[in-house]
Amino acid sequence: MFRLFSELVHVNPKIDLSLDVNASTQVSFIPMSDVTETGNWIGHEERMLGKVRNGFTTFSNGDVLVAKITPCFENGKGAHVTGLKNGIGFGSTEFHVLRARDGVSPRFVYHVTQSEHFRRTAEAFMSGSAGQRRVPGEFFERYFVPDLSFQEQNVIAQVLDTLDVAIRKTDEIIEKLKQLKQGLLHDLLTRGVDASGELRPPQSQAPHLYKESPLGLVPNEWTVDLLDSVAARGSGHTPSKSVASYWNGGIKWVSLADSHRLDQIYITKTEKEISELGLANSSAVKHQAGTVILSRDAGVGKSAILAAEMAVSQHFIAWLCGQRLNSLYLYFMLQRMKPMFESIAIGSTIKTIGLAFFKKLKIVIPSRAEQDRIVEVILSNEAALQTHSEELAKLRLQKKGLMADLLTGRIHVTPLLATFEA
Repeated sequence: MFRLFSELVHVNPKIDLSLDVNASTQVSFIPMSDVTETGNWIGHEERMLGKVRNGFTTFSNGDVLVAKITPCFENGKGAHVTGLKNGIGFGSTEFHVLRARDGVSPRFVYHVTQSEHFRRTAEAFMSGSAGQRRVPGEFFERYFVPDLSFQEQNVIAQVLDTLDVAIRKTDEIIEKLKQLKQGLLHDLLTRGVDASGELRPPQSQAPHLYKESPLGLVPNEWTVDLLDSVAARGSGHTPSKSVASYWNGGIKWVSLADSHRLDQIYITKTEKEISELGLANSSAVKHQAGTVILSRDAGVGKSAILAAEMAVSQHFIAWLCGQRLNSLYLYFMLQRMKPMFESIAIGSTIKTIGLAFFKKLKIVIPSRAEQDRIVEVILSNEAALQTHSEELAKLRLQKKGLMADLLTGRIHVTPLLATFEA
């Protein structure tokens, strides 16, 4: 059994502001920028009633906000607002306001508006010109939801709220690990670790452990040298795109189309392949697995390591590390240098770094044993980050599946209710 959504909520209800408030009363104000695409209200701005009572959307504690304009609506912007200053809120005129009727769970209403089914169905009702399309208020009078008791609504809301808490906490852990990663990269690549595996104290605490170098203060044991002295530098090339036989020949070829893959350490797949004939009729070469590549334009400073033998386009510079250089150490060093690469790139349409720069590029070089220890510490953080990222993906997929099942009536809530009662 199903019911119209409008039977569960008041759509854009009015608020009586004639009692117990005056122009100087502080109220909450929520611009569109203060609601997230994951349904949260951030910012908690306050304004005087007299400055916002006209020309803005009004709402009360417990109401559910739904962005009505594209692309905010499709992206999931909205929130269940509680804790409003003096119980009153004002905000963007691009919000629809939904107020749960008596006997209806506000959290259930909120989760319905966050569901993919709700969003996809509403898109078909949007009207207006491109870039200014909106969901009309009448949509809520045409959208159907399962006919559930208040208890059943609450159980669904509790299950989804529990998943939301797990998702939020996992997301917070990931953000902390990302921040830790940045701190680790700085500390490990400027101070290193000693033979016992401990991070060296900073120069301010132990100046005798450091020396001046062309790249600033470095540990006494480290050297500074040209990157070309410890790695064989190469570059890429693009065979003629008009010759079909040069392409789709089974040799992975890294190009700007693979920029999204440079967010991970290793490149295992590529968008395009070239052929042996393409290699033979161009300056392109196959680079060995373990080669470190760096984008020198259009995404300047992005780097990765080739997981297998591949060729690369002319947009990349490549280094095959010798015995003195751990390829992962070089990769992390290049990651830390990314802001510098971005700052020196020149050009109007597409900024680039000339090949001459890389001939003179110097890096700090610890002993190979210390490089290995540095890499081990960073990879430990990377592994934790990967584990929690995978967990986050699983939680989001689980929530998406449950929302699709429970909020559309695909499965009945009775078994879930029995579990909660037990």
